Amino acid sequence: MISTIYQPFKNFDFKYENCFLSGDTFSSPVVQTNVLPAWLLEVANFSGDEQIKLLDETIRSYNTLKVPVNEEVQTHFIGPLEDKIAEAFDKGYAGVSQLDEIDLFKWIGKFLYSLIYIEMHAAVGQQQLSSDGLNMSQGLMHKFGNLQTMIQSIYLNVEFEDFTPWSFVIVPLEEQHVPFSFRDEINTLTFSLKLKNFGIIACLQDNGTNKKYHQEILDQIGTSPVTEQQFEELCARFFYSAYLFNRLPEYTVMPVEGSIYIDAMPLRGTGNKPLFDVWQHKIYAQVLENFWKPWGNLLMEIRKDPMAPTSYFNPPSLPVAG
Repeated sequence: MISTIYQPFKNFDFKYENCFLSGDTFSSPVVQTNVLPAWLLEVANFSGDEQIKLLDETIRSYNTLKVPVNEEVQTHFIGPLEDKIAEAFDKGYAGVSQLDEIDLFKWIGKFLYSLIYIEMHAAVGQQQLSSDGLNMSQGLMHKFGNLQTMIQSIYLNVEFEDFTPWSFVIVPLEEQHVPFSFRDEINTLTFSLKLKNFGIIACLQDNGTNKKYHQEILDQIGTSPVTEQQFEELCARFFYSAYLFNRLPEYTVMPVEGSIYIDAMPLRGTGNKPLFDVWQHKIYAQVLENFWKPWGNLLMEIRKDPMAPTSYFNPPSLPVAG
C-alpha cells in the first residue's frame, strides 16, 4: 500500500540511482533499460547506432539512451506492456486501432518521460557544474511531474476520475510499408509515430482538447486511409495547436489504499479567454514546411495564398485564422 507518491521533481531525483518510474518503492536491484526497446529497433530495422540530438545539443545513439528501472518493475509491469504494444504493432493498423487508449498512453508516456529523464539528468549535471539555477520553468516541471505520476499506472492502479488527460489520433496509411519514424516535442508533450500502415498522434496532457479542436478534419477523414503527406500535415496541425494551447492543466492527486485517484480541475483560466491562442496561417505554414521536408515543399509555395496554406486535404478544413 502506498501512502505517498513518488515525485522526482521535488528533489531532482535524476541521478540514475533510483527507478525512473517507482523511485525506491521496490527492494530489488536497479538496472538500466533502453528507451527504444529491442523489439522496436528490430521492427524499424535499426541497428541502434542511429543518432538523435538532445536539447543540450549533444548527439546520442539510440543504444545509449537508457533509464534506470527496478528489476521487478521491468519484469512484471514494463515487460508485459512492451509485449502488448509489440503484438499490436506487428498487426499494423488493425492491431494498433484496437489497443486500449490507456495502454497506448502508458507506452507513449513512458517513452516521452524516459527522454525527459535523460534531459533532466543532463540539466541537473550542468547545474552542478555551473552553480547556476536550473533553467526550466516551474510550469514545465509541474507538467512533467504530472506525466510521471500518471504513467505510474504502469505498475499501480491509477484512476482518472471522469476524464482522460490525452488526445489520441490513429489513422490508417495508404502505403503499407512505411519506415518507422517518430517526432516529439517535450515542452508540449506532443508525439507522433508512423510505421507500416498506421500513424499515431498523441497529446499527453491536454485533457482531450486538441482532438476537439481538430474535430472537423478528423470527422472528414473518418477511417479512410491517408497518404504520408496527409498524415504529416495532420501532425503539423496538432503540433501547432498544442503550442497554441494556453492552459496548464491542474489535477488533484490522491493516493488511497494502494491506488492513485486523479481528478482534473476545470480548464477555465481567467475571464473568457479561449483555450487556444489565435491560429495564424503564417506560423502554421512554417511548421508545415518542416513536416513536409521529405517531399521538398518550400515555404513560399505553401504560403502562395496567405489566406489558404497548401493542403493535401480537400476541403482543407483548417481552423479559423486570426
